[in-house]
Amino acid sequence: MTEDTPATRSPLKLGILISGRGSNMIAIHNSIREGRLPGVEIAIVISNTASACGLAVCRELGLPTEVFLSKGRPRAEHDADVAACLRRHNVDLVVLAGYMRLLSPEFIHAFHNRIVNIHPSLLPAFPGLDAQHQAFDYGVKVAGCTVHFVDEHLDHGPIILQRAIPILDTDDADSLSARILKEEHIAYSEAIARIASGNYEFLGRRYVRRAS
Repeated sequence: MTEDTPATRSPLKLGILISGRGSNMIAIHNSIREGRLPGVEIAIVISNTASACGLAVCRELGLPTEVFLSKGRPRAEHDADVAACLRRHNVDLVVLAGYMRLLSPEFIHAFHNRIVNIHPSLLPAFPGLDAQHQAFDYGVKVAGCTVHFVDEHLDHGPIILQRAIPILDTDDADSLSARILKEEHIAYSEAIARIASGNYEFLGRRYVRRAS
């Protein structure tokens, strides 16, 4: 672990950013509640839109939330407000869970190697929007999801883990998306557990787990 990696003090505090239904946020919460993520807690859930369905779920689960509307605001100004909120809640790791905004360079620098994202493809294949549809339309035989650290480039940072599934002859783009989402719900919690362990380092752009 380097000085740019999240601290291993217990608990590891997550700040989860959402824009919609927050299904990965729910999966992470369930992993914590069911004991699969010991030493991890959700400190705050932040949305950039007041209509995000995930906010209602957070209220039902008793999770603290904040809303910082992004529409019509300069990106850096909006991100500065989000960053200040994360600091107030002593967040160790920023988790993007369906957060439909590009982060400003200032935000990424402020949380260097402390932001993670999940993408519904086996990166570096099919970055950007509608990755599942891209994969299906291209005709690849294997798809999946990738959990990675976030850097200044789109869907580019060091990869923590990937989960792969075959594309079935009976699939369409929607069924493939649904099967990938199931893998996301497993992969994100597994990646957070690896980070919480502190048992890793960066070699160039590679995330490498140390031998126990």
